[in-house]
Amino acid sequence: MRLKPICIIPAREGSKGVIGKNIRKLGDKPLIAYAIQSAINSNLFSHVIVTTDSVKIAEVAKNYNAEVPFMRPKELASDFTTMSDTLLHVIKGLKKKYEFDTIVYRDCTCPFIDKDDIRGSLNLFYSSDCDAVYTGVIAHPNPYFGMGELGKDGYLVIPKSTSQEINRRQDAPIVYNLDGMVVLDSKEFEKSKKMFTCKSIQYEISKEHGHMIDSEFDFKIAELICENRDLFNSM
Repeated sequence: MRLKPICIIPAREGSKGVIGKNIRKLGDKPLIAYAIQSAINSNLFSHVIVTTDSVKIAEVAKNYNAEVPFMRPKELASDFTTMSDTLLHVIKGLKKKYEFDTIVYRDCTCPFIDKDDIRGSLNLFYSSDCDAVYTGVIAHPNPYFGMGELGKDGYLVIPKSTSQEINRRQDAPIVYNLDGMVVLDSKEFEKSKKMFTCKSIQYEISKEHGHMIDSEFDFKIAELICENRDLFNSM
């Protein structure tokens, strides 16, 4: 019988783009509550874990019924800490108490991912020969068309190219912004220590559900989505 996966929600104290964003109110609740409640309401996880270096964030997480079995060391909560290092630390601690073979990394800065997105990603993971499933939003602009980077001579060049010139956005290969959630085989991840491997695949989610909050502008857009959910749900 398959073991239930564990959901891990990282939320460190030192956010730079939006100060204190993880527990800042979005609509009627703190930002982190959206990730916690969608995970719990999915009924897919044996445990919903928040890893944080902040006592205040831990208290808020517990108030919304997440577990905080241990605090994250400060050295794993810096601007230079990788998400792989953070997840490996959590897995090591959880293995002392629980049995699991799948983890879901849930980014609380993508508040609108819902239980259907979670279920769809897990179903794809279990039915595919892969190490990881990333939720993704179709990228626009696209690095094959409509984007530019500076070449060595200082002039703009198209970041990605094909054998045939692309003159319309519709003809460009599909590229995804990977954000919000990753389903991982915990044993393979511990072995490779890499979240993204050559056996990673994507599960497409809507632009609204993949909205990531990295700036004040992003937070304002999220507030508009909260205030107009009926409008967005009808799109």
